[in-house]
Amino acid sequence: MELQTYLKINPSDTVVVCLTEKKQGDVIEAGGECVVLAEDVPAGHKVLLRDVKAGEDIIKYGYPIGHAIKDMKGGEWVNENNLRTNLSGTLEYTYTPVNEKLNIKNDNRTFKGFIRKNGDVGVRNEIWIVPTVGCVNGIAERLAQQLREETSCNGVDNIHAWHHNYGCSQLSGDHENTRKILRDIVLHPNAGAVLVIGLGCENNQPDDFMKFLGNYDHERIRLIVTQKVDGDEVEAGMQILRELYEISRQDKRVDVPVSKLRVGLKCGGSDGFSGITANPLVGEFSDWLVAQGGTSVLTEVPEMFGAETILMNRCETLELFHQTVSMINNFKEYFLSHGEPVGENPSPGNKAGGISTLEDKALGCTQKCGRAPVSGVMEYGDRLSANGLNLLSAPGNDLVAATALASCGCHLVLFTTGRGTPFGTFVPTMKIATNPTLAQRKPQWVDFSAGQLIEGRTMQELMPEFIEKILAVASGEKTHNEENNYCEISIFKNGVTL
Repeated sequence: MELQTYLKINPSDTVVVCLTEKKQGDVIEAGGECVVLAEDVPAGHKVLLRDVKAGEDIIKYGYPIGHAIKDMKGGEWVNENNLRTNLSGTLEYTYTPVNEKLNIKNDNRTFKGFIRKNGDVGVRNEIWIVPTVGCVNGIAERLAQQLREETSCNGVDNIHAWHHNYGCSQLSGDHENTRKILRDIVLHPNAGAVLVIGLGCENNQPDDFMKFLGNYDHERIRLIVTQKVDGDEVEAGMQILRELYEISRQDKRVDVPVSKLRVGLKCGGSDGFSGITANPLVGEFSDWLVAQGGTSVLTEVPEMFGAETILMNRCETLELFHQTVSMINNFKEYFLSHGEPVGENPSPGNKAGGISTLEDKALGCTQKCGRAPVSGVMEYGDRLSANGLNLLSAPGNDLVAATALASCGCHLVLFTTGRGTPFGTFVPTMKIATNPTLAQRKPQWVDFSAGQLIEGRTMQELMPEFIEKILAVASGEKTHNEENNYCEISIFKNGVTL
């Protein structure tokens, strides 16, 4: 079969996306409109289908992605040099509910997970060392390394120390954000056991932090304060860790309903294919998971700007709508308070890959959450309380956002990428390539290729394979970031340092 080489995503679009590199003089015909390319156009980039005047909106995904900054002819390459964002400051919004019936059957699927004492389910059984303050990062890593050497991780999935630079010299909300993320990590069900390690003089006082955890399993979550230890704090920590290891290595995987699965939705290093391959594939999975009673979480608030009304109108209640409005406008105010424009988002890599404005990026980005209704809205550091599709306040930065998704309770993160990235956060971070070239070039990074969708595979063909892959990861199959031990955390810093 002859593969399509360009795509008009929505009937009202005034651009098409080139799926392969196109040459000057090539003819493109779409929706009754026919143009001759005025110049060479890279794969993933946009071509104008008809003449437009300066100031006229350019339409992609059925929505404006900005306006032309000069008169343009059909056949011209549309990019950041001739297109500008329409975004500015905060806005007032009107709730116009949209409740689409998805008609997805419940498949009664299961995965192999770990059931914790409080009923939570984990997809990993790891031992974690969590510093209350960055001053003890070195001790935490030494403890983790020594336990790995002693045990070879036999009986547990891995042993990690989660480094960070905070826990002291922070004030008010900034300090509370650190405490919340560290609390969420300590309580995460992917950990079979946790050693909290403190210094003793930090703002994030260890004893107060343990109270902040609320009701927790005292057998599996322990504390050591190094300034209070007489003698060798490493050996004192190892004594506790050996006990925790013996406890956690007894845990076994059992069949768990897929309704218990919680998945974070993230993109990074996006390109012009993101919104037509990987993000829609993840969106189909999100809808499937929600239909099974499971949970998905979308974040990256600055990358919702330009597509936010789509999410607002999918809110199940007026209260959720108002919470979403606050989340969007509060993040815009954060930008403006630092003298930064709200629309200055696409990175150099995004632009090289075919994304020209923030609206262009957002309309592709938000496809990761499919079409399900929004059933929950969370502030940064909050923990999940509602099943279904949730929105989470966090920035677009890859590691900060992925850490926030894991912290709210997601078992794993689905990370779509067109440019590629090796990193992972403290839960399995599964990379989905938007194009076949990336999947071929970086097999040590990529876990699944949605680029098959531009090689002739259909969404209906690919979805069962994608579901099987995700359930395999939830059941213990390692992602490439885990195999490479590329696992980190990053906490959102938005205040002064003393």
